[in-house]
Parts: sequence; structure tokens; C-alpha cells
Amino acid sequence: MVAFGKKLKERSIQEWQGYYINYKLMKKKVNQYSRQLQGGNLERRQVLKDFSRMLDNQIEKVALFMLEQQGLLASRLQRLRESHDALQEEPELSHVANLKEGYRAVGQDLLKLLFFVEMNAIGVRKILKKFDKRFGYRFTNYYVKTRANHPYSELQQVYKHVGLGAVVGAVSRNLHELQNNQGSYLSIYDQPVLPLQDPVVDSIRAAVDRLTHSTNFLNFMAQHAFIMQQDLPSPQDEEEAVDEEDRRYHFMSLLLNLVNTFLYMVNTYIIVPTADDYSMSLGAAATVCGVVIGAMAVAQLFSSVYFSAWSNKSYFKPLIFSSIVLFIGNLLYALAFDFNSIAVLLIGRLFCGLGSARAVNRRYISDCVPLKIRMQASAGFVSASALGMACGPALAGLLQTRFKIYKLTFNQNTLPGWVMAIAWLLYLVWLAISFREPVLEPEESHSTSKDSNNSAVQDGNLESGIKQPLLITSEEIEEQVEDEDDSEEASEESRAPVNSIGAAYRLLTPSVKVQLLIYFMLKYAMEILLSESSVITTYYFGWSTSSVAIFLACLGLTVLPVNIVIGSYISNMFEDRQILLVSEIMVCVGILFSFNILVPYTVPQYVCSGLIMFVSAEVLEGVNLSLLSRVMSSRLSRGTYNGGLLSTEAGTIARVIADVTITVAGYFGRDMLLNVTLLPSLVTCVVSIVATCFTYNSLY
Repeated sequence: MVAFGKKLKERSIQEWQGYYINYKLMKKKVNQYSRQLQGGNLERRQVLKDFSRMLDNQIEKVALFMLEQQGLLASRLQRLRESHDALQEEPELSHVANLKEGYRAVGQDLLKLLFFVEMNAIGVRKILKKFDKRFGYRFTNYYVKTRANHPYSELQQVYKHVGLGAVVGAVSRNLHELQNNQGSYLSIYDQPVLPLQDPVVDSIRAAVDRLTHSTNFLNFMAQHAFIMQQDLPSPQDEEEAVDEEDRRYHFMSLLLNLVNTFLYMVNTYIIVPTADDYSMSLGAAATVCGVVIGAMAVAQLFSSVYFSAWSNKSYFKPLIFSSIVLFIGNLLYALAFDFNSIAVLLIGRLFCGLGSARAVNRRYISDCVPLKIRMQASAGFVSASALGMACGPALAGLLQTRFKIYKLTFNQNTLPGWVMAIAWLLYLVWLAISFREPVLEPEESHSTSKDSNNSAVQDGNLESGIKQPLLITSEEIEEQVEDEDDSEEASEESRAPVNSIGAAYRLLTPSVKVQLLIYFMLKYAMEILLSESSVITTYYFGWSTSSVAIFLACLGLTVLPVNIVIGSYISNMFEDRQILLVSEIMVCVGILFSFNILVPYTVPQYVCSGLIMFVSAEVLEGVNLSLLSRVMSSRLSRGTYNGGLLSTEAGTIARVIADVTITVAGYFGRDMLLNVTLLPSLVTCVVSIVATCFTYNSLY
């Protein structure tokens, strides 16, 4: 992996070389500070003051040069404007062509300036991260907050590229007017969705989109998918990558992956309202529904691993296998009623879990979707999951009928299996007809190309400032003194994908373990709430299957509105770590409010507490994965045991334990089920809050 200093030197625009931040100098200063502190020759306060001043000076140099270049571009645009106005009186085709070329030339120089901004933004981000890791400070957050929010901030120029938007708008609008010179009086503001047929403007638009990492909402939603984003490539790399991306990307294949995600989530939750009735109809206790629901998660523990490994070689074959196995699993689930066998029911659910291809869905988006739309695709993955979660119980509520065809019984218990079996059969046909296997890179070149981009793994998900995750502890500092991208000659082992569980475990730092604990906690609490909802509401309130289905569907429908509010507004007002801690506390409040103590248990208490718990857990999931993506080693972005698989396994293990807890708690009687199952949720939540607060105490 090439060090950033070397990368900056190689990719910098030669005539502007003296105006880039001096990354090499700042890196030397950080190393010098470290030696002086260890020798007791320097105080930490002095280090902070000196480093802040040096970084301020470097950012000022960049910001002033940006302003100078913007002024030059503005002057050129002003001269072009005068020529454009004169053209209105005496239009000539030759003058129109000259004006177009003039605006395109400004656009090309604007692209260079955008790339200059991005390289400096990455440099600032990396040197701050290096400083935090070396000294154990939470300095990045302090520096960005104090500089970015100040009315005279020069950091705004680098991270919000203030002023460049006006230049982008001038080039786009005038080229659009010249393109539609034949009597059209509509501008880009009148027709915002009208595409401009000019490659320069398209390139500028793509560069700005990538520079800002799309919108806050898409960025927040994409964190739920845990699909890592990359830094901006250089203009040369971008041109080389376009053909490769076009060669691998296929819209219908992406759509099929999202449909697979949606159907799988429907398949997971469609049985929740009726699982207790189905268990009792086969002679088992109602609380056996925990095992029935959890069987799918148990199998998913194994399927996630082999699907992740399989996706290294193919995407089409694992999706075909997934569809076939899910078809068989749902068929067995439906036939269990006529066989009068709880064993067939459980085997059917195990087959459904063995068909979980979410690892393939994530991997396809990460590897085969162009960077410019990867954020949208990631948000689509999350939206498909949320919609499936809501549609599953809602669909179960509609399947309230009973009839027989020959010896096959169709009722509210078996119809979810029959409906999903037909859905997977239709999907299998569509998949076989429409999916296009992307061209896989040769193994050697693939790993090389991946390595060249992995310095961005912990730098992604950044817009208006730098939001860093929970700080590493002092023990980690001893192990992680240098960044992975600091090594000029990194060994093959350090660049290799993580293909063993041992290697993955060794890369889990204490910060990562805290984030995974939080993820485990929220998945456990959500599974307890959802899986036992039918048993609890029937026992306490006498709810019908339709009522349970409506309740669960309403919970699922809160996912997207909540994420819109958090992603578009709350995340701009508060730090991720603050939202994380508040969300954990609210989950704890929801759990406490759910206990049945002394007073009679009421519907408002159950519904309100469940809503608080579920919504808070959804908010917590997005913020937690956002932070997790930035504390994980860049090596965990690829290979079989990647970060996405580890987070999936943590969540799946939580679901398995939660479902087993429901069945075991059933032996205490249904009157004790609620409190017995909520107690582990409460303990786990309190432990995660303590772990988070303990990490806060280590912050600067």
C-alpha cells in the first residue's frame, strides 16, 4: 500500500505543487512530538498548541490558493458573460462554438481545482487520524468543531468547498443556454431534471457528488448496509476506472439483488404473527415459536460464511442456489401441517436460513456498482430490507383464510410458506433470464486494485467535517502506532484479504469490540420484541393474528421516516457519538417501560414501550455501523471474513440467543415470559452503555 505522502506527491498537479498541504512535514512533526513526549521534554498542551498552529497555517495556504483560483475562474467567466450578452444581439454559429469551448475550458480547470480540494481534504483527514492514534487524544473532533463552526473558518473552504458551487452553477447554466440556443427560454433552474448533454458538466457534477459523498440522508441510510465507500480517485484513475465499472455494472442485476434482499426479509418476518399458533397446532407449546423463528437465524450463521466465500468467485451461482434452497425451505414449512411434524417445520426454517444471500447482495453492491451511485444502491439495500420487514407481517395478516386442495391444507399457518415458495420460484425464473454475471478481475490484479483503494476505508462517510469514532484505548496505541498506509513497503500479509476467523479476530481492536457489542445488544432487544409479540399480545390482550400483523407492520414502516429525520437533520446537529449514547439510553428506557410490574399490563404501555425500543434501536444501528466502518481495519473491507460478515454474524448470534431465550423462558409459564426475556435485554443494554461511557472517559 502506497503511503499517502508518496501518493500526494505523485498525483498532485505539478504547477500547484507548492500549494498542497505539506503532509510529509506534518508527519515528521507528529513523530518528533512522540519522541519528545516519551523523553519528557515536551508537555502535551504545548504539543496541541504547536500542532494546531501548524495545521492552521497549512489549511490557510490551501484556502487562500483556492480563493485565488476561484477568482481567476470568476474573471474568465465574467469575460465569457460579456461575450455571451453580445451574442444575444448578433447570434453567429461560430461565436456560439467559441463560447462553448471557453466554458468547457473553464470546466476543465474547475475539475482540476476540485481534485486539488479533495487531495488536501484527504491529507488533513489522514494527519488528524494519525495524530489521534499516536497520542490517544480525541483531538480531531475538537479541532474540526472549533474551526468548522467559526464564522471566519478557513476549514470551510476545504471541507465544504465554499464558493466553488457558484462556479459550477455558472458553467452549467451557460453551457445549457448555449446548448438550447434555438429559441428556448428555459434554464437549468426551470428544468432541474433535464440532463445537460455535455461531458464536461457531467464530469463536474459527478466530481461534486463524490466530493460531498451524496446527501446526508443517503449517507446515513448507507451505513445500515455497512458497505464501505472509497476516496475520490485521481482524474487519471477515474478515466481508467470508468470502462471497468461500465463493464461490471448491470442495472437489472443490481435490481435482482435488491429484490432478493426484500424477499428474504419478507420471508423472515412473514411467519412471526402465526408461529405460535402453528407450533400449538403441531402439539408443541406456544413459546416454541422462538425456536421456529430462530432456526432461520441459526442456519444463517453458517450460510453467511459460505456465501461470503462463494461471492469471491461468482454472484450468479450463489443467488441461484439461494433461491432453490429457499423454495424448498418454504415448501417444507407449508407441508409440515399436513405431515403433522414439528421436525419438518424446523427443517423448513433451517433451509430458509441456509438460503440467506445477504452477504452476496452486499458484496455485489461493493464490487460491481460504480462509485457515483454506490451510496444510492446502499440506501436501496437498506430500504428494501425495511420494506420487507414491514411487508412480511402485513402479508401474514392478509392470509386469513382456510381451504383444502386434495390433501393439502391452506390456512393462516401454511399460506406464508406457500406464498413465499411461489415468490422464490418466480424470482428464480427471473434471475435465470435477466441476471448478468459480472466479469471478475484476475486474482492478482483484483487484490492489487483493492489494496490501492483501501486507505479510504476509515476515511469514508464524511461530508461537512470529520466525525471520528470512539477513541482507541492506550493499549491499542501500543499496537497501532502507525497507519496501514504509512508503510512504504507493506508486506504481502498486511495487504492480503482476511480469509480466516483467526486473522479477523486479531484485527478486532477494543473499539471495534465495543461497537460489535452494541450491535449485538440492539439486535437482541429487537428480536425479543418482534419474536415474542404474538405470544405476549395474545396472552395479555387477546389480540388476533391480524392485530399482531398490523402492529409489526407499523413498526417496520417507521424505519424509513426515522432515518430521514436522523440522516437529514439530527446528524447535522449532533455528533455520531452523542446520538449513539442517547439511542442506547432510549433503548434502555424502552426495555424498562416494557416490564410488567405491579400495575395491570395495558396496550398503551406495550405499544409505546415497543415503539420507543424499536425506533431507538433503528437509529442506533445506523450510527453504530457508521462508527464501526471507521474503526475497523482496512483489511476487513475484503476477503471472506470481512467487516460486513462480522457485523452480520454478531447480529445473527444475537437473534439466535434471543429466540432460544424465548423458548427456554416458556418453561416458567407465559405469565413470566415477558419479564424473563426482557431481563437479559436490560443487562446487555446496561453493559453496552457502560462500555460506551468508559470509552468516552478515555477521550481528550
